[in-house]
Amino acid sequence: MTESADAAGIEWFRPTSGRVMGVVGQVIAVCLVVAAVWYHREPFSAELGLAAVFGAVLVWSAILRPRLGLSPSALVMHNMLETVTIPLAAVEELSIRQVTAVRAGDHRYISPAVGKSWRTLARGDKTARRSDGLLSQRSYPDFVEERIRHAVNDARDLAGVRRGSAEQVALGKAVRREPAWPEIVALALSGAALVIAFLL
Repeated sequence: MTESADAAGIEWFRPTSGRVMGVVGQVIAVCLVVAAVWYHREPFSAELGLAAVFGAVLVWSAILRPRLGLSPSALVMHNMLETVTIPLAAVEELSIRQVTAVRAGDHRYISPAVGKSWRTLARGDKTARRSDGLLSQRSYPDFVEERIRHAVNDARDLAGVRRGSAEQVALGKAVRREPAWPEIVALALSGAALVIAFLL
């Protein structure tokens, strides 16, 4: 139920929403860039092309970049403009609702990569009774939550810390937040270029 681990040994979970919209957005952006090149003699071509580039970077950052993964020792969140790495033993609370929410070191971290739909949340349980009376399988977000909880419990046992203890809170200080510089720079440059094009 997960994608294969990458070279860093991170087991990535399949994103649960937005992928189709993200791909469609990228295709539209490419079409607009092609149109801007084709009609390069027209006065609107530069603005159109730059708007398409800015939109493509924005869609990539907001919809396609977010991912949630497990390394042997940490929970990894690729969010829109940063990567958050949380030591598994530091995880105090975990909840997957519309988004994945993790509490560690008295801070709350959010990932939109894996979440439950409104319909699943409204149903309120992990299994649903089908029309034939049989129970359907649990949802993918429930599998992800169980997988992460199991890894957190193992890491906590290995570290010898109790949930909610001062030692666990101290582990939360090891959380790393790294800016997604390629996306930040691309958004800043394409956004600035678009504004300049409109002003000129």
